[in-house]
Amino acid sequence: MQHLGDRPWSVHYGPGVPLEIDIPDEPVTAGLARAAQRWPDRVATDFLGATATYAQTEEAVRRAMGVLHDLGVRAGDRVALVLPNCPSHLVAYHAALRLGAVVVELNPTYSSEELVKLLADSAATHALVWHKAVERVLPARGAGLRAVVSVDVTRDLPRISRVLLRMPVQAARAKRHALLGSVPADVPDWHTLLRGAATDVAEAEVHGDDLALLQYTGGTTGTPKAAMLSHRNLVANLVHGQAWVGFREGEETVYGVLPFFHAFGLTLCLNLPGHIGATLVMFPNFEPETVLTAFRRRPATFMAGVAPMFDRIAAAAEASAKPPTEGLRQVRLGFAGAMPIPPSVVERWERLTGGLLIEGYGMTECAPIALGNPCAPTRRPGTLGVPFPNTEMRVVDIDDHTRDVEPNADGVLRGELLVRGPQVFSGYLNRPDETAHQLLEGGWLRTGDVVEVDATGWTRLVDRVKEMIIVGGFKVYPSAVEDHLRTLTGVADVAVVGVPGAAGDDEVLAAFVLDPDADVPTLEEVRSHGAQLLARYALPRRIEVVEDLPRSQIGKVLRREVQRRFLP
Repeated sequence: MQHLGDRPWSVHYGPGVPLEIDIPDEPVTAGLARAAQRWPDRVATDFLGATATYAQTEEAVRRAMGVLHDLGVRAGDRVALVLPNCPSHLVAYHAALRLGAVVVELNPTYSSEELVKLLADSAATHALVWHKAVERVLPARGAGLRAVVSVDVTRDLPRISRVLLRMPVQAARAKRHALLGSVPADVPDWHTLLRGAATDVAEAEVHGDDLALLQYTGGTTGTPKAAMLSHRNLVANLVHGQAWVGFREGEETVYGVLPFFHAFGLTLCLNLPGHIGATLVMFPNFEPETVLTAFRRRPATFMAGVAPMFDRIAAAAEASAKPPTEGLRQVRLGFAGAMPIPPSVVERWERLTGGLLIEGYGMTECAPIALGNPCAPTRRPGTLGVPFPNTEMRVVDIDDHTRDVEPNADGVLRGELLVRGPQVFSGYLNRPDETAHQLLEGGWLRTGDVVEVDATGWTRLVDRVKEMIIVGGFKVYPSAVEDHLRTLTGVADVAVVGVPGAAGDDEVLAAFVLDPDADVPTLEEVRSHGAQLLARYALPRRIEVVEDLPRSQIGKVLRREVQRRFLP
């Protein structure tokens, strides 16, 4: 980076974390195969109490390879996984990749229209689909999508849970309805196929630069597009994470509360445990009480999540008559991403667990982590930290990405963040124009985020370039306005967006979620409160009260959806 010399951020690295690490030329599945050899009797997965050792998981992967091979999956084919977190998801993922296929991760709660569109866009040849989503996928079956297989997640549950599901009581009927759907007779069942599958199918020869994953992202436009991630991209982030955190191989317990179909959950929940020989405790969806129950049974040592998850677990523990205090104290590290984490949440979590809660930064296009806070008391809550090993960054002019910005009087760089490293993707599937816009010459990835970087490389997020509001020629950063408006009495949350105003200018609109029984603030009250810290041009000209804010699958507020709701 032009104004930071030779990566000065290494001064912030934890003990033993190098600036450069050799990234092995191997498939992302290699870690789990090694773990099965080193720790065959160690529990690899725990799904609501149903466990499998590494030896059992390896056998299941080999049997799944036989199923997929019999279905016609060959190297280069696209295998879509339309599944929640469960052992079948992990097994199918590894089996497809070992055959040299490309995995397409899709959200199982998507509508039929969305799933059909993405299956066609990815050119998926096979789809393994959650029982509940099969009917939504079937319209895509045809010349391109050659096979759809139904996966009954209840078959992955402990035996006692399966028995209870069959009970003729209302609670069991409701649970069955939530987990099971209607599946036509001509759609094969995954677990039935596994029973008769061969376990001697040969693995394909897979190298680091081979395509491993198509991961859909809305990016800054909101239009889903498939980021092409290689095995090397995925392995790089695992190697980086292992060095950054100092994981103890064969000893950790990782909680999989993030969805595997999301880049954050895929790397830190689905891929990481096998790479370090950890036990992966899986959750089909996020429920704080279910997580607390797991802490009583099999405490986590590491958990990745987003700020609301950590806050809700802490709140549930504090409200519990019998909190799993001893289990919570086993957590050495929590890793938060996808959105800023308030210092109050950090303080609450660290007081409860005694471990650290650090923040990282990334995007799907870098598999997904590029920067992070050090795993040490020197971390700074509310900031992004510094680049990972093997990772470079630049700060460029918001309006001219070819020009590096100059430091201000305080030595701080402010502009759009660019990153480069072995985790950066190769482009978007079938979208050369969008790839050229996002991936610049020399391998630099435009993040679309405005940051402030000090002379040592410490980075703070300001806002997204595409979400900036222009008022009278002045740039308004929504995050700064939101942070201040949240301190207004009675405000539970707020999203700030720009909507068309007079003479082609933007107007600042604030959409509030209020606390129960709170009075609705007037525009004058909001502007008066905002004027304490904000420039006049940044004050809202319009306010709206909503019951809730639209969020992504991992809880990030979608400002573009808020904006769309209030456009004229």
